[in-house]
Amino acid sequence: MTTMRSSGAPYLLPMLLLSVVFFVTPLALLVAYSFSGKAGISLENYSAFLGDPFNFRVLMNTVRLGVLTVIGTTLLGVPIALLYWHSGSRTRQVIIFLSLIPMLTSNVVRTFAWIVILGRQGPISQALLGLGFTGQPISLMFTELGLVLTMCQIDLPLIILPLIAVLSRVNKQLTDAAEVAGAGPWRVFLTVLLPLMLPGLLAGWILVFASTSASFVTQAVIGGARNVYMPQLIYREVGVLFDWPLASAIAVVLLLSTGSLLLALSAIARHRRLVGHA
Repeated sequence: MTTMRSSGAPYLLPMLLLSVVFFVTPLALLVAYSFSGKAGISLENYSAFLGDPFNFRVLMNTVRLGVLTVIGTTLLGVPIALLYWHSGSRTRQVIIFLSLIPMLTSNVVRTFAWIVILGRQGPISQALLGLGFTGQPISLMFTELGLVLTMCQIDLPLIILPLIAVLSRVNKQLTDAAEVAGAGPWRVFLTVLLPLMLPGLLAGWILVFASTSASFVTQAVIGGARNVYMPQLIYREVGVLFDWPLASAIAVVLLLSTGSLLLALSAIARHRRLVGHA
């Protein structure tokens, strides 16, 4: 009896077709539309965008928002992931459940919930007032700080889950051996756990940065009109000024700028030393 060996190519074909139809083709049309000018194919849309200092500030603000959110989620996510690693099975189930619950809630609902939290009568304002840090109620609405806090809570599961996935495969005998050799808790973390966590950290950074830089609803509601980011700029050109070619050029610039950072992180994550830890 002859054994038939088939490759996985036939099973990948439907996914490849869907990618071409719903991703590659619209992206190609977007790029082509960005080069359409009044006199035909030209770079006038890119010149109009890059020649305005305001647009460059918006681009830098978008990148900065992504970086600040990555830093915030890292500072919050690493301790939670370590707590998961040191806990028993029951506590681990609770941590996984609490990490997944926000992802089951609509982003719009979570964003509007933060309007109450960041308001003048919200818990943050009342806590600061009660501790004596401020003499009157304050509002963090329409501020970059309030937006970063909101994005950190929304995107926190995107960094916790990759870290948990990596730590779940870590052998505790490695840390036990380091402790027997005389390493303290911080030395164990810096020399043993942190290198093993780097693949999960890089994967989380990619997901958080991509999500934050493209989160139109949260940026518009929490950031307000004073804090303008690239998705809002694209919406203004499409929905208000009806300048679709310029909006396409802005979208391409956003894709290239954020995509270059994501590709750099992806290249680091695929480094042979990091792959060996995964």
